[in-house]
Amino acid sequence: MPGLLLRAVPAVLTIVTVAFAARDNDQQRLPYGVIVALGVIVVASNISLFRLRYGEPPGRTAYALLAFAIAGSLLWYALPQSVMLFVPFWVSRIAVRYYRAGLLEWIVVSIAIIGGSVPLYITTRSAPGAIGAAFGVVALTLAAVNRRNREQQLEDLEVSLARKQAAIEEHERAAALAERARIARDVHDVLAHSLAGLSLSLQGARLMLVRDGASAEAVEQVTRAQGLAAEGLAEARRAVAALREDAVPDVRALGDLVTAYRLESGASAEFDVEGTPRELPADVMSTLYRTVQEALANTRKHAPGAPVRVKLSYGDRVGLLIEDRPGKRPDRAAPGGYGLVGMRERADLVGGSVEARPTSTGWRVELKVKA
Repeated sequence: MPGLLLRAVPAVLTIVTVAFAARDNDQQRLPYGVIVALGVIVVASNISLFRLRYGEPPGRTAYALLAFAIAGSLLWYALPQSVMLFVPFWVSRIAVRYYRAGLLEWIVVSIAIIGGSVPLYITTRSAPGAIGAAFGVVALTLAAVNRRNREQQLEDLEVSLARKQAAIEEHERAAALAERARIARDVHDVLAHSLAGLSLSLQGARLMLVRDGASAEAVEQVTRAQGLAAEGLAEARRAVAALREDAVPDVRALGDLVTAYRLESGASAEFDVEGTPRELPADVMSTLYRTVQEALANTRKHAPGAPVRVKLSYGDRVGLLIEDRPGKRPDRAAPGGYGLVGMRERADLVGGSVEARPTSTGWRVELKVKA
């Protein structure tokens, strides 16, 4: 807004000057009707120059600038005692201020030099004064060119710094990806292989215990240890996939968790999907997966062998319900450890909420997230 008001100053001064010229006919070198016509041209061309934008090609505004320069210079000649002397200075600055001047713009500057000096010489018959006015227009023009070039250099510097910053960020991202790939290799080559060997060894130990007629408790403990090793191996593989930015878990992965629980515990485990399935963001899908995983881990710990129901519902909000039903109200007030805290933290990260509470027949975990 301040810039627009500043650009309107020539039009306002022209209107005031032409209005006051009607009272004093002695100082007019041209008929008042011609003065009014020149004033209209100056005001109209000044208004058309409001569209000037820094760095844009001049287009039609260059012709408006030419009309402004000619009409303004003639108006300054017609009213030698007025403030219209500012027109040559203003128009020469505008011609080179907003874009790199071309042939037409330099013609405008030349007209401004002549229009500022010749009428002054005709009025005062002072050659030094006319030459001073011409040099003043030239000096203002050069100052405008210098400012434009300086601003262009600052813009180029900002672009260069932005590109350099982008290159630095890209380099840091590449380094981070390389480090993640190294960690993924180490996890896969060390942890995953070790867990795979442990799972096979536990399977062999279980078979040997069964062959030698060991107690059922011993076989059950080894079987459970084997299941934990298998689950740890699956977790290690998922961690490797996440580090390598592979695909995130999908709805089938949720069903696989429920199926794994049913096979491991021998208990009833249901997985239902309600509503029209749709693609969910990766962070939301990961939160759903981790919530089911943590809830089933709590069931294994606090209500082993309890029937489980998992329901995923699509609507305005995505809902996830996990219920275990051992048949009685649990003694615990909340799941032990940091499982519930982790669920809530993950839900907060995706703008969701988690509610975990006991029921008359077991435990209920419900996650809701807008996605």
